[in-house]
Order: sequence, then C-alpha cells, then structure tokens
Amino acid sequence: MQSRIDYMKRLQYTTGLCGLMLLLGGKAMAQHGINSLYSAYAIGDQEEHDYTRNFGVGSTGIARRSDVYLNELNPASYAFIPRQNFMFDVSLRAQTITYKDATTLNRQAGDVNIKRLAMGFKVNNRWGMSAGFGQFSSVDYKLLSTTFIDTSPQVTTTEGTGGVYKAYISNGVRLTKNFSIGVSTNFLFGPNNVTENIGGDTVSTKIQRYAFNTNFNTGIQYAGMLGKHWLLGLGATYRFKTKLNYEKKLIVQNASETTLFEDDLAREKYNLPEQYGAGISIGNGNITWLADWRRQLWNDSRIVNAKYRLTNSERYSTGLEYSFKRKYGQQQGEGIVLQGGFSYYKSYLIVNNNQIKDVAGTAGISIPAKSNMLRYYIGIEVGQRGTTSGGLIKETYVNGVFHFSLRDIWFLRRTYD
Repeated sequence: MQSRIDYMKRLQYTTGLCGLMLLLGGKAMAQHGINSLYSAYAIGDQEEHDYTRNFGVGSTGIARRSDVYLNELNPASYAFIPRQNFMFDVSLRAQTITYKDATTLNRQAGDVNIKRLAMGFKVNNRWGMSAGFGQFSSVDYKLLSTTFIDTSPQVTTTEGTGGVYKAYISNGVRLTKNFSIGVSTNFLFGPNNVTENIGGDTVSTKIQRYAFNTNFNTGIQYAGMLGKHWLLGLGATYRFKTKLNYEKKLIVQNASETTLFEDDLAREKYNLPEQYGAGISIGNGNITWLADWRRQLWNDSRIVNAKYRLTNSERYSTGLEYSFKRKYGQQQGEGIVLQGGFSYYKSYLIVNNNQIKDVAGTAGISIPAKSNMLRYYIGIEVGQRGTTSGGLIKETYVNGVFHFSLRDIWFLRRTYD
C-alpha cells in the first residue's frame, strides 16, 4: 500500500511540475527578443542552437542517443529512450549582446526567454516518441533611416517582430542492436510583422505576414563497440525541402491603433531548402568526444532582393564531455558532467557582399538532484557574429542556458499488498 501512495505522489509531482513549466514557457515565448539587424532578412534568424545538454559541446549531438536526455538533433536517437521512462525538458536562455559598427556605435541589449519545451517516452522495446515546441527562426529588429518628402528629410522607423515556431512529433525505431532510424514531423507557423512610421506621424503602415506549412526531418544512427571500452556513434540527418507559405495583409492604423485601411495581399512563398547533417561520437562511459557538420542548400531558394542574397550555409561544431560516476542507492549512474565545445557557422545571408559568419566557444555543467529524477544544466556561450565592413554591425554575445531535465518511471505494473 505504501508503494502505491509513493507512486501517486511522484505522479502528482511530475504532472504538476510539467504543468508549471508549460505555463511559464508559454508566457516567455510570447516575449520580444533582442534587436538584431540580421533578423530583418528572409525568414529571420534561423535557430542553429540546441538548448539541451548538447549546448555545452557546441550544440553537437547528431550521433548521440537519447538514453539520458531528449536529443532532437537526430530523431533516430529516441529509439534509445530507456524502457518505462517519461522525460520532460524545459530550456531557458538569457542573452546579452554588444553592437558595434565601424564608427561610433557601441550599444548593449539583453533578454530572457524560454527556448524549448519537450517530452518523450518509450512506446515499446524498439519505439520511442517525443513531442515538443521551439523556435525555427526569430524576427526582432528596429531600424532608423531618413526619407525625403518634398525635399524635407524625415526619420523613418521600421520595426519587425515575430518569427517561425515549430511544434513537432518525433519517432525513433531501433531496427537492430546497432541501428535505429527516425522521423520528425514539424508543424511550422508564426507571424512576421513589419511596421513603418515616417516622421513620427500618427499613422503607421503595417505588413502582417503569417507563415504555415509542414516539414519533415529524418535521421539514422549507428552505435557499436570500438574495441573493449569505447563506444562509437555515427549519425546522419536529412531535412526535406519545403515551401513556407506566408499569408499577407496590409493594415494602416492611427495612433490609437484604429484600422483606417485594410487589404489582403498576394501570398508570399519561401523555399526552405534541404539540409544534410552528419555526426560522430566516441566515448568510454566517462570521456566523450563529439563532432557535427550541417549544410543547407539555399542557393536554389530563388529569392531576389537588392539588399541581400542567399547562399548555402554550413555549420561545424565539436565538443568534449567528462562524466563523473555516482551511487544512487544500489545502482551507479551519472553524476556531475563537465563540457567544453566550439562552433563555426557560415550563415545563409550575404549582406553588402559579406557572408554573415558566427564563431563561438561553449561550456556546460550538468548537476543531478539527490534522486537523479531531476537534473539541472547550466551552459554558457561566448561568440561573435557579423562584421563592421560594408556598413554592417558586429555582434558580440554571451548566451546563458538553464535547462531542466525531468525523468520518471511511468507505465510500470505494480503489485500491492
């Protein structure tokens, strides 16, 4: 009888904590982020980070299995979720950025928001599932320029907000002892609104765009022994090409946001390109080395714009992890985990003949709670993006990640006295 009471208490605790995290996550995801010049182009800033335990190793993990955490970098990893386990993840990011140009600009900004919500469980011996919510891209900028009206200069303010979010359902299936495959179904949606105000007038012009479509990401993993003590992991992913449709509307409003004019515009389309990825991991239970490569083929997007153009993007990352062991009752498991990593990203944007590049170093630590049911993860990233050439802005940033990983035993048959 006592075991049943303990189980019900744990179930109530797990459900209550999940509900609280979902509530906080929904509010935080609705907030604005940091003003970024580079989110003004195409679909905005693509999210290239992974805000799980992969963060401290440069967001690297295509070849890693989901045996202790949920790894969305490769859906095939979910085949290795432990039996009867339920997992729930929430990732919080705090960011500060310093903006500099070639002359006098030197400003700072910062924000805090929820970046990822996910849960997963093992369906049967070979099949694991996960569902989650996060950002695919973000749009958040405010630009000031000069417009001449009847030879009189007027300050024009252009502000963009929104982005593309994704809700996903992922499945991983173990084919053999060593091989697994997986697929993620991503539901892409979200607003991208641009508001223009000239000379501080009481009338503003707003272009409302709303994106929607479905995208698929597939993966395969291999895990096998390399000698007596080392485990070799190999992984590959492929994301299918997708047309991202935008419904568009023109709205003219006064200072009290009363609509003066409204008109539906022609639908806008972006070709989200196919993406290839590959990864490797080698570990002996304590030390693990990882490396990833990802490439997106934006050259075929057919976007024509005088201010920018698109090119194929590539991302390289690597990291090293050390896991201490710890006793949990009669069993041994992971204790504190230390990480370090590096990433280099050549983005899909070429602005003023400069391809926007991003280089960063990362570190992380994973700390278990007393029962190992809950783990706390803290990661930090320091990097630079952009350049001061061609009238552009260089961003020096610091990202801090706080990640909660909850794991509990569900779906367990029990006998009671």
